[in-house]
Amino acid sequence: MIRTLVSGLLLLVTTGAAAPPAHPVVHGVIRVDQAGYTPGDSKQAYLMATTPAPGARFTVVDAAGHSVLSGKVAASRGSWNAAYPAVHPIDLSRLDRPGTYRIRVAGIKSPAFSVRPAADLYGELVRDGVKFFRTQRDTAHRNDAAATVYATPHFVTEDVIGDEDLTRIGGPVDVAGGWYDAGDYLKMAHTTAYGVIALLSAERALGKKSLGAAARPGVDWLGKAWDERTGTLRLQVGIGSGNEAGTFTGDHDLWRLPAGDDRDTDPANRYATAHRPVFDAAEPGERISPNLAGRVAAAFALAAQEDAATDPRRARAELRAATSLYARADVDSPPEPLVTALPNEFYPEDTWHDDMELGATEIALALQRLGLPGGRAYVRDAAAFADGYLAEETGDTFNLYDVSALAHADLITAIRRTGGPHGLETGPGRLVADLRRQVRTGADRAARDVFHAGGVYTDFDVASHTFGLLATEALYRTSSGDRSYATFATRQRDWLLGANAWGVSFMIGVGSTFPRCPQHQIANLTGRTLTGAVVNGPNDPELFADGLGDYMDDMVKCPADGADRYAAFTGHGSRYVDDVRAWQTDEPALDMTGSAVLAAALQAAR
Repeated sequence: MIRTLVSGLLLLVTTGAAAPPAHPVVHGVIRVDQAGYTPGDSKQAYLMATTPAPGARFTVVDAAGHSVLSGKVAASRGSWNAAYPAVHPIDLSRLDRPGTYRIRVAGIKSPAFSVRPAADLYGELVRDGVKFFRTQRDTAHRNDAAATVYATPHFVTEDVIGDEDLTRIGGPVDVAGGWYDAGDYLKMAHTTAYGVIALLSAERALGKKSLGAAARPGVDWLGKAWDERTGTLRLQVGIGSGNEAGTFTGDHDLWRLPAGDDRDTDPANRYATAHRPVFDAAEPGERISPNLAGRVAAAFALAAQEDAATDPRRARAELRAATSLYARADVDSPPEPLVTALPNEFYPEDTWHDDMELGATEIALALQRLGLPGGRAYVRDAAAFADGYLAEETGDTFNLYDVSALAHADLITAIRRTGGPHGLETGPGRLVADLRRQVRTGADRAARDVFHAGGVYTDFDVASHTFGLLATEALYRTSSGDRSYATFATRQRDWLLGANAWGVSFMIGVGSTFPRCPQHQIANLTGRTLTGAVVNGPNDPELFADGLGDYMDDMVKCPADGADRYAAFTGHGSRYVDDVRAWQTDEPALDMTGSAVLAAALQAAR
């Protein structure tokens, strides 16, 4: 550099080097909550940069291309993987005017996102989730109206039956209707009850009757599954795989639309299609696994609450189903493992006090809604079960396997309505403290995570668990008045709906980037978008160590080119694959979507 003085001015003349660019070159991607943001909330997006970009400037433009907000990205929260060693938060909190926007950083442009009222944002998630429940309705298997009951088979591997044939023990029984559990055509009391609980609790939070209608197929099917006269609960319709000898197939051995199942005459497919087996949760009249008894009882009791004002006769019948099943729970010697599905590995569960707490609580609230006596006795039961949960089973957060957050919040209400905490083994203080414990579990994880994720994305059910955290924050806030975790809750919604490493909304149909190839037979074979379905989300890469496997006969290849579009974003011990074969990350289910509907409703009602 040469200094020279011209006309009294000091000029700097550089030699051998070009002048620095006005703005540093930045390469990477921008991640946003594709469902949008709400006015007044903390809002955050992320720049995933191929090299650290401290101080890089961002601009937010509206639908007309006008700049409405600008600033600098924050310091990196850390590396995601070798390709993206820096993740810079972008604070959008000053953006409160409703509208549609994009973020620009250098030449990088984000997906479009909106700013809109919370009722609109969360209301759309509720409506979309209900659409998935409607897709899952089983209107095809009319032969289920006269189904045969079989003894529990012997499994030689996780899902393969070792018996030469199934052993008939009863029937015919009517188990027609209900919901398919996931991307297959199995029907299960365990997950159906969870779906009913989620929908009816969401309706109660919103004060809208439309969700009660959406829950009715599940309620009616559970009414068929519970035979009060014989004391028998039907556990499941259908089997996953066939047997080791190959003499019969199971549901998961075939890829087809359900409409042709009843007409399938292939003897090898008898249990997979035309003559689907039914299995009981316990022998007739015997005690029932308490997780199932409590959960299904809670579903019946919530239905009774929903019907109390408009159809009291039906409500009393639903309450009778709840109390009779609740009374059959085997709380003295619960089976090991707890009964959930066949095989148990489909849905392994190790807590039951939470289910019984929820069952007793919802029965108490149903009695109160119907103006009937006896609610206080069930509140005492619920408080005792809550005490058992707090003593032995804490560790998880709200999801299919742990419903304690909803049980605690509703029990606080039931205690208040039935005379207060005097004489109970557990009072509101301990229940609120455990709700806070569950929220803190996620918040502590989020504080350490580069995308503020509160769920564990190296294991199954991260989407369901994260929606559960969103629900629990709302339950805790309502029960305690503490709003200090509101920003944490917003960050969980952000992560679920696009502000994650993959830039994917894990609820199908939300935003512009969502799963296009879910492992779901109806969606795959019809080509329809499975709106509202929530998929598992990212998972441990080791689950893909042997590849994705072959395409099943009649499966439509998706993606058509077989490419893994998200491979570059594998990091932090987590991988997401959008492929019809990728059950590990891309299969939707009732419980995952139910968690989303409940979370959205509770947040909308805050």
